[in-house]
Amino acid sequence: MAAESALCRPCRLVPPAFVKAVSYGTYQGRMKEAIHALKYDGLYAAAPRLGVMLATAIGTLAAEAPLEMLVVPVPLHKSKHAQRGFNQARVLATHALKSLATTYPEWRLKLAASSLVRLRATESQAGLTPRMRRMNVRGAFKVSDPTAVSNRNVLVIDDILTTGATARAVSKALLGAGAASVWVATLARARRVNDFGPVLYQDASDISGSANAGDGQQASQGASRFSSHDQPSF
Repeated sequence: MAAESALCRPCRLVPPAFVKAVSYGTYQGRMKEAIHALKYDGLYAAAPRLGVMLATAIGTLAAEAPLEMLVVPVPLHKSKHAQRGFNQARVLATHALKSLATTYPEWRLKLAASSLVRLRATESQAGLTPRMRRMNVRGAFKVSDPTAVSNRNVLVIDDILTTGATARAVSKALLGAGAASVWVATLARARRVNDFGPVLYQDASDISGSANAGDGQQASQGASRFSSHDQPSF
């Protein structure tokens, strides 16, 4: 973990509730194109490979994350789901778990897609300032059955982590319902100059053999990992 003096000011003031977040690569180039193809064009053929990339990132947590976890995709509001026809986070989680069942058969990861609901149709986070993002998702999520997550360790899945506002809101809802801990994994992460402290980047091929060197141009980056204090959380 980065030294305290190297952390961004918001993270020093209000550390995120989740333990750690990981992503396969940054949201740019071929990675951005692939996510858009799945998310907005409904190109399901992209999902299996993107799921393997997500699994590679999740695999970097294997040595420290709990052996048994609930896997909770960030939900869409019902109106957005009806419009899009699917939840890209759930699609990615499903394919990632298929890959992890082979690479980490001892890891007990259970998909719990209905455990979390989005209470209102939030505005798209794209183009919003960090403060507006926080306000946009504040109180937007609720655990549908608190007994299902009580004392359970939860791995939250989403396609992109930008400022961490959604991850914070989801973590707050899960922990408020009694979850023991929350971890976060996304396919990609937006990185802006000077908005957070140092991050340790590792090449995906050095972490897991499940991602080939040419896949998505290695998403241009490979797997990256962050402690809860390393997040661009606002």
